[in-house]
Amino acid sequence: MVDGVRGLQPPAGVVAPAAASAPSRVADASADGFAAALARRDGTLAFSGHAMKRMEQRGLQLDETRMRRLEAAVQRAEAKGARDSLILLDELALVVSVTNHTVVTAVDEASTKEHVFTNIDSVVIAP
Repeated sequence: MVDGVRGLQPPAGVVAPAAASAPSRVADASADGFAAALARRDGTLAFSGHAMKRMEQRGLQLDETRMRRLEAAVQRAEAKGARDSLILLDELALVVSVTNHTVVTAVDEASTKEHVFTNIDSVVIAP
């Protein structure tokens, strides 16, 4: 379970940085917006319902180390003025609303071969 993703229940295996524990419930549209607003304020990343569903379907996991790398990549994108970024993290491609500090979707390497990513203004390769 993820601690720190406010108002959203993350997919199994995703670990967020230590923060206050979130209530377990399915997020509605207003909760997604509220979670994103809180994420912007405290620097943590929120996961949209779509992103959580895709991660669960594809068996994708983010441990604490990878979450820190993802957050650092988002901070780098934000520092450069990016709004919507494709973050390449190991075998994962994550579309992130940098403005809202929200992971919008996640795709593994096997699923990216036929996909086209649109509506992004930057790509960040996470070290």
